[in-house]
Amino acid sequence: MQVRLATDLDIKTVFEFMFWLCAGLLGYVYLGYPILLAVLARARKASLSFPDAPKPKLTMLISAFNESAVIAAKLENAMALEYPHDRIEVFVVSDASDDGTDEIVQRYSQAGVHLIRQQTRMGKSAGLNLGVSQATGDVLVFSDANALYQTDALHHLVRHFSDPCVGYVVGNARYYEKGSESASAESEGLYWKIETYLKKEESRFGSVVGGDGAIYAIRRELYSPLLPTDINDFLNPLQIIARGYTGVFEPAAVCYEEAAESFSQEFRRKVRIVSRSLNALRRVPGVLNPFGNPRHWFSLISHKVLRWFAPFFLMVLLAASFALWRIPVYRAFALIQVGFYALAVVGWFWRPNNKFGKVFSLAFYFWMVNLASLIGCLKCFRGDLAGQWTPPRQSVQKKT
Repeated sequence: MQVRLATDLDIKTVFEFMFWLCAGLLGYVYLGYPILLAVLARARKASLSFPDAPKPKLTMLISAFNESAVIAAKLENAMALEYPHDRIEVFVVSDASDDGTDEIVQRYSQAGVHLIRQQTRMGKSAGLNLGVSQATGDVLVFSDANALYQTDALHHLVRHFSDPCVGYVVGNARYYEKGSESASAESEGLYWKIETYLKKEESRFGSVVGGDGAIYAIRRELYSPLLPTDINDFLNPLQIIARGYTGVFEPAAVCYEEAAESFSQEFRRKVRIVSRSLNALRRVPGVLNPFGNPRHWFSLISHKVLRWFAPFFLMVLLAASFALWRIPVYRAFALIQVGFYALAVVGWFWRPNNKFGKVFSLAFYFWMVNLASLIGCLKCFRGDLAGQWTPPRQSVQKKT
């Protein structure tokens, strides 16, 4: 009898440890890290100065696959940017587009726009390798076909390269929804506000984690060729950090992108991002060494890695709550979790356009993001990484 009681006690202790460990990690990811980061960033007073130096020559690389609906507006936007025209070249890298995108781009050849076409679909990363091999700029600016820059964005973006320690600079991508705002756009907007806040604080603290495919720039000599399954705006910054440089977030370098029209589009995008970003860590394992660049390591683990593994913490938390069901406090935690997931399920099917609808939408969005992280992690572990990508705009066009 004593042996059985001791065994039951040990199992209870194990479940309690698992519960509070996962609860602590989740609390840290979603609340503790933003607060701690703000404190650390404010304790590190860094003054920025931008000497009056000659503007570097830029190469803007625009990735495109069947972007006929938006590419003209993008090129008109590129032509209107406030940057010396003799100091910038614009490349559109077409991944075997077959919807007239290339023909539209060729109309701008007289304005100095260069079309670089992959004759067969090889993916975005292969296209960037091809584009960079022909670039002559000192600084590479990466952009998406639907990302429209404010006229002064390049000026704010590249001024940081006057500091020789800066290897990449990330701009401020903002999202909008055509017409009336959808639930997915509103949820993504809130998510992106939190992301923008974290980027600002990480930049002040030491180095922003990752780039943004819509608007970020690197020194030309720091570009490393990509594999087809690589995600350039996360892997390249990691490679740059590993070489001893830092990354900066510039909130004044603003661009606008259309938000995903549905949760399903956003779900597929996040699965792809998580799977490829996790794979990027395997490609540059040195960034996981806390003694190499402690500040970046701290932000990388707290902001990205722990968040990607949050769905595993959530599952263990729920399982441990039910395993400890007989204890009132854990029974209450179990019911709270079940109630929250019930809100998410309701939000999957019903999201009225009112305050209650926003609650359901946010609950569903949280569930969707974590499910995407779970699937993204599993795809990476299985090595299921596709080399090609289809922007959400093409997903919509195929269905209509």
